[in-house]
Amino acid sequence: MKTTILINCPDQSGIICSVTGFIQAKGGNVIYLDQHVDKQANIFFMRLETDFNGSDQFSATTFKEEFLSSIAAPYKMECEIYIDTVVPKMALFVSKYNHCLYDILSRYKSGELHVEIPFIISNHEDLRYIANQFDIPFYHIPISKENKSAAEDEQLKLLKEHQVDFFVLARYMQIVSEKIISHYPNKIINIHHSFLPAFAGAKPYHAAFKRGVKIIGATSHYVTEALDAGPIIEQDVATVSHSHSIKDFIAKGRDLEKIVLSRAVKLHLQRKTMVYNNKTVIFA
Repeated sequence: MKTTILINCPDQSGIICSVTGFIQAKGGNVIYLDQHVDKQANIFFMRLETDFNGSDQFSATTFKEEFLSSIAAPYKMECEIYIDTVVPKMALFVSKYNHCLYDILSRYKSGELHVEIPFIISNHEDLRYIANQFDIPFYHIPISKENKSAAEDEQLKLLKEHQVDFFVLARYMQIVSEKIISHYPNKIINIHHSFLPAFAGAKPYHAAFKRGVKIIGATSHYVTEALDAGPIIEQDVATVSHSHSIKDFIAKGRDLEKIVLSRAVKLHLQRKTMVYNNKTVIFA
């Protein structure tokens, strides 16, 4: 049995010793440990991977309860403990663009993503054929100004019924409201078609082209109520020049979007992201 533990708390001496000592006392072995201290905020962050395969008496429930009471409480820790045998459930939200959806589903089908995908939600019918290709349920939930609240109620119902752990906006061209965000804090991953903050609007590549930029980028972040201002998970750029057309910009941009979004999803699935103060700590 392997576990991953994410910890943050006020920085103080003895944290690593106490945590690793507790794990050893319970018959576990620390197989990975990384830590970071934010000097300005005086916050300690740590990620551990542990192996309990040599312990016949290991109980995940008992371990969590005892860790929270004897270690987390005294150090005022916020912590999350994940068991690797529990496969997370990830829903996908899409609109009409298919490049990010195809990329994620291809990685999922090849076994690259350790996740279950119970369904795909879209505000259009255009991509249903892709869901059918990968044999994944597809729900068409149209959204307008008049029905947005009811549509989000329907989305929430599906998310709850299928016990979805987090979901990905794979170029979902709708603003997700506080109604849904409040249920999934730091569990909604979005891909933005630029290196934030830059070139907002419906035609970012056209705007970038007109400015004669030398790089274009993509940014994946957790969704918050502040539009496109959530904690950044992953970013990347590609160089461009005067010789590239708008079509070239769009093609390069879409390649970046696929890569950056898949990296962000992997980081989240591998429990390598920690959020604080609208920022992230990303462990290697």
